[in-house]
Amino acid sequence: MTDTADREFTIVREFAAGPEVVFDAWVDLDQLSQWMAPEGLTTPRERMYGDPRPGGGYGAVMVLPDGLEAAIDGVYKEVDRPSRLVFTWPDPTTPESVSLCTVTFVESAPGRTTMTFHLLAPGPISPDDGARVGWNSCFDKLHRQLETAP
Repeated sequence: MTDTADREFTIVREFAAGPEVVFDAWVDLDQLSQWMAPEGLTTPRERMYGDPRPGGGYGAVMVLPDGLEAAIDGVYKEVDRPSRLVFTWPDPTTPESVSLCTVTFVESAPGRTTMTFHLLAPGPISPDDGARVGWNSCFDKLHRQLETAP
């Protein structure tokens, strides 16, 4: 395991939904509660809040299968529907470590969106901390949610 000064990664996904639909899945708490936790974890809607505007805050409690909880909260830096969302993301195990997440939504074809997620985390943090795996798991859930939406 190697520590780095900064860690960053990018995940690109394509969804069978327009940019407005995919963007709204990020800021509508009813939708967000369905996918914003890796497989095996849940994010109860009643334990979430959000104010999607620059400077607005958000928060949620992720519940692990054994009942343990991990609270997260952050701040929206940019909210430009339907093309861009920038927000802070704390590491629940290391409160002084706050990442910056940038998500862009581009119509790749009619009714299809390419979502690019970029995370920049301050170091030193191990590149093997599981963040990429966790976000990919969330995006798998988002994909399933959008595929079954009316």
